[in-house]
Order: sequence, then C-alpha cells, then structure tokens
Amino acid sequence: MKVAFIGTGSMGSLLIEAFLRSGALYPHNLYLSNRSKDKIELLALRYPGIHVSANNADAAQGSDIVFICVKPHHFPEVIAEIRSVLLESQLVISITSPVLISMLENQVPSKIAKIIPSVTHTVHSGASLCIYGERVQPEDRLLLEQLMSSISRPIPMKESETRIASDISSCGPAFISFIVQQWARAAAQMTGISMPEALILSAEMLLGTGRLLTEGGLTPEQLQRRVAVPGGVTAEGLAILEERLQGVFPSLIEATQRKHEADLERLTVLFESAAPEATGTTEQNTEF
Repeated sequence: MKVAFIGTGSMGSLLIEAFLRSGALYPHNLYLSNRSKDKIELLALRYPGIHVSANNADAAQGSDIVFICVKPHHFPEVIAEIRSVLLESQLVISITSPVLISMLENQVPSKIAKIIPSVTHTVHSGASLCIYGERVQPEDRLLLEQLMSSISRPIPMKESETRIASDISSCGPAFISFIVQQWARAAAQMTGISMPEALILSAEMLLGTGRLLTEGGLTPEQLQRRVAVPGGVTAEGLAILEERLQGVFPSLIEATQRKHEADLERLTVLFESAAPEATGTTEQNTEF
C-alpha cells in the first residue's frame, strides 16, 4: 500500500512516526513531500526506506491514501497542484477541522475523508475523529479505521460536530495540561511539595482517571461520588471548583467556535478563487 503524506510538520511527522512505531506502516509504504526538504530527510535518515518525493504531485500520484497535513490556508494551493494526478479510487484525507469535506469533493474526483488526530497518538492513545464523504465506501472506512486503531481509538463523527469534538480530543491535552500546570505551581508555591513531584503525581492521576472513565466504566458523577465523602476534603475542593469554574468552559467553547467560523469564512473564499474554472490551470508546484 502506498501512503502519501503532504506536509511533515508537527502533526504530519507525529502521525508518520506513530504509524511506523506501531507497525501499521513500513518505511517503504511512505511517500513524503514538504516545503522544507530538511524535515523529510531527517525522517528518511531515521527510517531508511522512506521515499522523498520531488513535489506534492509526485507523492500523491498512485498513492492509495493521501494525507494532507498542512495549515488550512495552504489547502487550496496543495489541491491545485495535485488535482490533475488524483483518481476516483484514491482516498484523500484532511487532518484539519475547518477544511470541509464538500470543499474538497468540489475540487477533486477522489474519495474524501477527514481524520482529526491528537498529540496523544504519540503514545498510541486518545481518540481520532473520523468523518467521511459521500464517496467513501464501507471498505474504505474499514481500512482507515483499522489504520487509525493502531495508534488511537477511531470514533466516527458527524462533520457538524467536528469542532467541539476537536476541542475535547485534540485541543484537550493542551487545555488539561494547562490546568495541571497551574495546580502543580500553586501546590509548590503554597506547600512544601516540589513542582516536579506535583507534576508526576498529576500525570499519574490523569492516567488513572482516564482508565477509570473508560476501562473502569465509571461516569464522572460516579467517580466523584466514589472519592468525595460528604463533609470531607474532596467535597470541599469540589465546592470551590463548582463555584469558580462557572462560565469558564462555555467561554472556552465560544472562543474556539468563533475562531473556527473565521477560519471557515477565509477558506471558503480561498477555495472559490482556487476552483479549476477560476484558475484555468493546475501547473502550480508549491510544496508544503
């Protein structure tokens, strides 16, 4: 199976290395293109057998799956370059939330899906969001979900739910780690515990809590009841959180939704200007 990765930045490289470490893909399966050749060459040195493509079209041509791992505003340029080499049988995968499936289906003949990954895939954990276009067949879904299950738990989603789901699965590690950082810093400043000790305890707590909410089958409410004895220390702490966190998460969701809508408006304009009838040619050769 030939798998292309257009873009080997932070998330592209993360996926490539996660797939390779899991054994789901081998170096000879991979055809990579990137604006900076240095990044690909480093990957090729680390994993001998990886193919360094001359440009994006070269990577995409003949690939069974094409992962596009570039920033949203670069998508129209990339699509303009690879459009002429794409076939109906190929799977083209976007890994970014604002790029709608319909935008890509209007541009290329291929089967389109969107997979939103997470930094947690580095340790073969977390959820990957799977959204499918109308051309994707059941066997295509099976192939993609088998691939993603090697590094994550694939969860099919409606595209309309992608943004909020991404807030939790993809942005969530940054949000939760910020809370952990603030908690550990306060603990170190106000007590005798060191910051490293507080962070280790927090990390192990998060790992165990996640397992209780998945493998353990507990709901958040059940877990709180298990820990918080009425009138006890945990109950006192929960009361503070309930009082002080009112409005924080609605505000967070409003902010991410607002940014998503702004990105979507910008992308709509970019894709309209890059449509085949608007450009008249697909001879661009921009690498990412």
